[in-house]
Amino acid sequence: MRSIWRTPLWPALRDDPDVAVRDIAVVCLADALVGASLGAIAVASDLPWWLPCLLSVAVFAGASQFVFVGVLTAGGSVLAAVSSALLINGRLLPLSFSVAPLLGDRPAARLLGAHLVTDESVAFSMASTTRRGRTLSFWFCGAFLFLAWNLGVLAGVGLGAGVESAESLGLDAAFPAVLLALVMPSLRDRVTRIAAGVGAVVAVAAGVVVPAGVSVVFALIAVMPFVLRHVHRNDAS
Repeated sequence: MRSIWRTPLWPALRDDPDVAVRDIAVVCLADALVGASLGAIAVASDLPWWLPCLLSVAVFAGASQFVFVGVLTAGGSVLAAVSSALLINGRLLPLSFSVAPLLGDRPAARLLGAHLVTDESVAFSMASTTRRGRTLSFWFCGAFLFLAWNLGVLAGVGLGAGVESAESLGLDAAFPAVLLALVMPSLRDRVTRIAAGVGAVVAVAAGVVVPAGVSVVFALIAVMPFVLRHVHRNDAS
């Protein structure tokens, strides 16, 4: 681990064939566009400009940020938005265990690495075949994604500030479309499809009797048994 920190990052990445630099760059740039849609949707929905920017720096989890903003724009309370985002972000806990050995022993590095744990950084790390490749892939993807995501959100905030309402550019439709795009790759798994169906039914049913935004919390609670089953199955394998 220490030798990696002492080596200039770009030459190490360039000379290691086990690190998919081009693929990581493409994914990060695509995520920047998603971040731009988040910033534009948030500001065009009358949320303060600094909120999506703060979320992107402090939370740095796209799905959770979209859910948080979605609950608030739907009229839900801050408590409902935070609860929904925390439940969504809970999926990163088992992922963090898989990359923990790559973070070294220094507390500062482990704290920073924990913040950079995302679906993308873990996926590229696990795709590498050597420990050095996994470590380089994780840090490069995590750092580049953090930069690209925050710049994308900032650009989206600037775009949304010039829009009178979310409906004028169809941004109200963009929110559920982006969420659907985030979910679609996971629907290949049968258990995930069942969980998504159960969550959708519970959310629609609860939306009739509870305040706006709270139905998402009920839906997330309903799918927790499926999440625990999925985690247990992965641990067993």
